[in-house]
Amino acid sequence: MKKIDFKKELKHLYSPSAKEAAIIEVPKMDFPMVDGQGDPNTAQEYKDAIEALYAVSYALKFMIKKGGDVDYVVMPLEGLWWTEDMTKFTMGNKDAWKWTSMIMQPPYVTQELVQKALKQVEERRNLPALSKMRFESFHEGLSVQIMHIGPYSAEGPTIERLHKFIREKGYGLRGKHHEIYQSDPRRSKPGKLKTIIRQPMA
Repeated sequence: MKKIDFKKELKHLYSPSAKEAAIIEVPKMDFPMVDGQGDPNTAQEYKDAIEALYAVSYALKFMIKKGGDVDYVVMPLEGLWWTEDMTKFTMGNKDAWKWTSMIMQPPYVTQELVQKALKQVEERRNLPALSKMRFESFHEGLSVQIMHIGPYSAEGPTIERLHKFIREKGYGLRGKHHEIYQSDPRRSKPGKLKTIIRQPMA
């Protein structure tokens, strides 16, 4: 059975350099999403969201594998982060952060399949965030990104570097701060964590 790794198929989106920022055009992609607010390090709501997203994503993977000749690697967790006033979006006040957690799905995942997966997971597990989950297309468009290697708490200089690059190229920031988590923090040392930092621009 063919097994597809979309991180490799979409290498320009999911394997950026850690040395320099790159301008990319992000196409429309489909995600199950859960919204919330609060510090991701302490908010139970955030933990619940991640648990539900992975449960549904793996249910979808096995449903598709069982129904045909395609298998694929579940994509990494992604997060959109913002505050109502983005001038006050700082690493030091995470309690004020709003967020959308999400996991990209391959093109053969449909709204109907997601509803089946939600029902399947709901029958087996009591996950509070399932009722908050939605399945939507997200088109980020023109963006710039870079790989941050190290602990999440040390992202500040990398973000500043990205924003400086955008200004120097004559663009402005738009949309929400976007992170893609390539490492499992339970298995990787903080200094080895890989996080894609992406920022839409106009």
